[in-house]
Order: sequence, then C-alpha cells, then structure tokens
Amino acid sequence: MRIEAIGCEPNLIKRFALENSTRLDVVRKHGAYDMARKAVTTMSPAAVIDEVKKSALRGRGGAGFPTGMKWGFVPKDSPKEKYLVINGDESEPGTFKDRYIYERDPHLLLEGCLISCYAIGARTCYIYSRGEYKYLIDILDRAIEEARAAGFIGEKLFGTDFSCEMHTTTGAGAYICGEETALLNSLEGLRGHPRMKPPFPAVSGLYGCPTVVNNVETIAAVPWIIEHGGDAYRALGTEKSGGTKMWSVSGHVKYPGVYELPMGYDNLEKFIMEDCGGIPNGRKLKAVIPGGSSVYIMPASDIIGKKVLMDYEGLVVAGSMVGSGGMIVMDDTVDIFESTKNLTEFYKHESCGWCTPCREGTDWLVKVFKRIANGDGRIEDAQLLLDICDNIEGKSFCPLGDAAAWPIQSAIKKFPEDFKKHLVPMLQQDAIAAD
Repeated sequence: MRIEAIGCEPNLIKRFALENSTRLDVVRKHGAYDMARKAVTTMSPAAVIDEVKKSALRGRGGAGFPTGMKWGFVPKDSPKEKYLVINGDESEPGTFKDRYIYERDPHLLLEGCLISCYAIGARTCYIYSRGEYKYLIDILDRAIEEARAAGFIGEKLFGTDFSCEMHTTTGAGAYICGEETALLNSLEGLRGHPRMKPPFPAVSGLYGCPTVVNNVETIAAVPWIIEHGGDAYRALGTEKSGGTKMWSVSGHVKYPGVYELPMGYDNLEKFIMEDCGGIPNGRKLKAVIPGGSSVYIMPASDIIGKKVLMDYEGLVVAGSMVGSGGMIVMDDTVDIFESTKNLTEFYKHESCGWCTPCREGTDWLVKVFKRIANGDGRIEDAQLLLDICDNIEGKSFCPLGDAAAWPIQSAIKKFPEDFKKHLVPMLQQDAIAAD
C-alpha cells in the first residue's frame, strides 16, 4: 500500500512515516499541538474562523461544503452547550483515507479538534467511528490519554480559560450513520435514522444544542491553516477548493494506496496511469469511480486524452464528483453490470428503511438486477431500472437514495453494452424457441 504526496509537499501525511508516529513524545518533536497553543493563546475564536473561511477548506467527507461557513452558522449568543462531532464513520465502499489518519497520526486529528472546538465555542468533542474500526479507536483512545496527561485536553488549557474534553464512540457499522443527522441520533443512543432539516445541526444538533459535524480529514487540515494562514492554504489548491486532498485508490492499479494531491491536480489520466503505476497485467483502463461508490462512474473515454481536473468543479465538468475521494479503478475484465449489481445490493442492505422511496426502491432495484442475472431479464429492464432510480433520486429522506440511484444511472448511460449482453442472448433464445 503506497502512501505518497504527489504534486505538493506532504501536509496531512507528513508524519505518517515517522517511527512510532502515534506516540505523543515522537510527534511533539515535529510540532504537534504547537498550533493549538497558538490559536488558543494568540487568536480570537472569530480570527480562527476567518482564517478557515479564507482557506477555502471544504468538507472532505463528500458534500464539499465550505468549512468556515459551516462554523459561522453556530449561534454565538446561544446559552446552550456547543459540540463538535467528528464523522469518522467512513462506510463508503472504496474509501479508506480517514483510517490512515487514525492509524498513523491520531494527534493531528486531536489538535485539529482542539482548534475547532475553540473556534466554535465548544467544550466537548465526540469522535464517532464505525464499529469495525475498533482497533483504530483503541489507538485514538491512547492518544487522547497521552494528550490529557500532557495538559492538551482538559481544564484551562495553555494557561487560559479554555477547557475541552474529547471522547470516542462507535456505531454498529451502519452506512446511514455517515449522514450527519443519523450519526447524531446514533450518538444519542437512538436508531440511526436521519432527521428532518431544518433545523440544521449548527442550530439544533446533538441533544438539541448547536453542533458542528465535520469529517476526520477536514479537521486534520486545520492545524496547517493556523500555522501558515488561510490564504496560503487556498494557494495550495484552487480559488474555490483550497488545500490538499487525500485520495484512497483501489482496484486495478499497480500501486493502490493513499495519495495526497493539491486540489485541482490537473490530470486524472496522469494520476492513474503514471502516479499509481497504470493498469497491471497489460490490461486496459475501462472505468473509474473517482469519489467512492455513490458517485457517477466514468468510462476511460472520458479520462484518456482529456485534462480532467481533480477538484470539486473539475470532476463535475467531467461528469462525476469528488465525493469522499475513494477512487475505484477498473480494467477491461470488469463487467459493469455485475459491479453495479454488487453496489446496488450494498445500498439495499444499508437502507435504514425510514422512507418509502429508498426502502422500497432499493429492494426493487435488487430484484430486477437478480432477475436479469438469473437469465430472466427483458430488454426493457434497463429502462425499468432507470425509472425506479427516477422515483428514488431527489425523493428520499436523505442522500442515501441518491447514492443508490447515481451509480445505476451513469452505468446504464455510459456502459449500455454491458447491460445489453445480459439481455440480448435471452431474446435470441426466445426467437430460436419460437421457430
């Protein structure tokens, strides 16, 4: 598994290669918690938020919402307790970047949490992860105890009146709890069902109090912003998408791994074919899912010979999305019908059942896929799948419905031949039997 910065100096991954990089005594020698001290002792909370706004840091969990703007929504005059909640659920197939922050540099995340809590006026931070990440939570718990013993977590930090406590918690492995309000329900001990919005969590979140929910990678970027300034962070990327981004790459590439790239890296083809070593075994590139399983699939023809920018705007222009940065590369041995069927079964299994379009729609999608796979498909089934997707997309209670529909819509549009070959032989057999 390769871990490397391409086209930029390492920022998020710069301490990953240190021996014993999870230990506080090791990372303290490399500046850990210096920026938390700087923020708390020399900057006002408003100044911290202003730097994050300048940075053009956007949420790295999938939505890409401007982080500083989200922080600014927290009402400053609210008498209620304020909370920071870290979304480390990372259930998106193909995505494993946050895992490496936990595993290689947990103190980077904790320092980002301290700065973020100070900025929004929170005294408590919860770090939420999927239940399967228990071994990573153990690493994070040890880091929290080290930081508490060193005086970086607890009461009156850095000789000021700022106090902050941190806690880890795990879910039961439900994909829906990557949605921020379902996560908050889970954190409160309720079923992981999404909440009606508005009110948004910044106004009424955890326990009905103002809450900011941010992704692990998003918060891990904050110490660099405090050290170098928001303008410098923005300059690493593009005007609308500042900084660097971690991409987790899997599938048919020679060097799968976690790569840190500047936002706006200007060539997706070069990244796959050169930086990741290209397609092994002499095969050809067939398709790429660039941002985790829920985004639109891209055929090789949309990548090869095209200058696809790897940022929020660039990938939308190219026909997909950054999403969570979980890139899945597929060679010409892959049957897109079968891979899409597999993803659809995942979304059906993970639907929480809260709303009818998603609960019933994903079930019908799986039934149609299975019927086709069993040899009983009809030529109109491709359109039937699209019709079912149309009754899910934009009509479900939360984005899980969209996540189930988008891969199917793009797969049928971009790879119609992979669907037809499962249907046309059936028609030929029917014609022979009729003769």
